[in-house]
Amino acid sequence: MADRPVPVKDTRLLDVKLGQLPNWFLKRNFTYSGMTGAVGRGYDSFVNKYINVKKGGIGGIAMVLFGYVVVSYIWNYEHLKHDRWRKYH
Repeated sequence: MADRPVPVKDTRLLDVKLGQLPNWFLKRNFTYSGMTGAVGRGYDSFVNKYINVKKGGIGGIAMVLFGYVVVSYIWNYEHLKHDRWRKYH
């Protein structure tokens, strides 16, 4: 028995072909509950992949820390660029 084709709405982003991308994007749920559900699913998958593992390392926590450092630098860049020492004023 052949596998039935999966509807475009139910396919993952990595499985979508380039021609199906606009149709897949339009089928997404952009309501508040849909967005919070997507963020929750992303958080759960991150935790299950990097935090809740039997032989875990520091990889998941290091990624979160690195993300925090990058976002903090971006937020403070306007303030930090005025603190640089300049050779020519």
